[in-house]
Amino acid sequence: MVTIAEVAWNGDRVRGSTAETVVRRPIRTVGLVVKRDRRRAVALGRRVLRVLQRRGLGVLADAAAPVGNAPTAPKAELARRVDLLIVLGGDGTMLAVARHAAASVPILGVNLGELGFLTEVAEDEALEMLKRVLSGRYETEQRMTLAAALQRRGRTLRRYRALNDVVVSNGALARIVHLTLSVDGQPFTAYRADGVIVATPTGSTAYSLSVGGPIIEPSLSSLLVSPISPHTLSNRPVVLPPEAVVRIAIPRGQQDVVLTVDGQEGMPLAGGDTIVVRRGRQPISLVRSPERTHYDVLRSKLGWGAWQGNDHATGATRL
Repeated sequence: MVTIAEVAWNGDRVRGSTAETVVRRPIRTVGLVVKRDRRRAVALGRRVLRVLQRRGLGVLADAAAPVGNAPTAPKAELARRVDLLIVLGGDGTMLAVARHAAASVPILGVNLGELGFLTEVAEDEALEMLKRVLSGRYETEQRMTLAAALQRRGRTLRRYRALNDVVVSNGALARIVHLTLSVDGQPFTAYRADGVIVATPTGSTAYSLSVGGPIIEPSLSSLLVSPISPHTLSNRPVVLPPEAVVRIAIPRGQQDVVLTVDGQEGMPLAGGDTIVVRRGRQPISLVRSPERTHYDVLRSKLGWGAWQGNDHATGATRL
């Protein structure tokens, strides 16, 4: 869903024919997250900090990668305390903070290398895009999240939020794991495989893509279940409705199984554990680049080649 951000805030939401307009609160405090081991990101972070401070805005920097003289906070706390998040780095840096943000907090992701699936604003566009965001002249795209619960012996042990995916897979010994899946309380399938991925449309271009899953338009809402190296060839990726509840059960006696969330959080699992995955309560809001579409990013990242000329436009006119 594309939303158009405005400066004033009164809590109103105005529905149009093709988009939903969200009137946002003013930006008073900005969170700044920088990939600390990349010099260009740190240098750009200092420039961004100066721009924000000249405008009299409060800045809260990531404690793991402090920039200038701004106060700091851990990523999870930072994401909850700001009105805008600026992420300078790559998709991994974005994932580390984005899953902690509320839907009302726009996230401006700037990629310091090749274009990312999440950080689609290029380095040379960063300052101009920042000015647009601060003036309210920008669009966001809402991305669905996942909520995962680890249940053990009848109680919920841990809860997680994911932007890309929730993965149950074999551990260090790379043994085959046995998993049983149900959807909405109904038996779905049993896997003998290296694991299984439950992904969002955003995550369809991550781990799921590498195991043969489909690419799903990221503005859609759905759950994608992709087995990892299944031993039964008929086990294929399946797209489920967004309201589906996926339950992954690990048989008793199963060993060396791990849970991973967005490739960044996780813990070992035990036989008898159950992972319940459903749509998250809140999406996240990514600031869109006016210079490119999602399809431009796909062509760039996947090497599909450039569109030749503008024949698609003239063709559309003829139709």
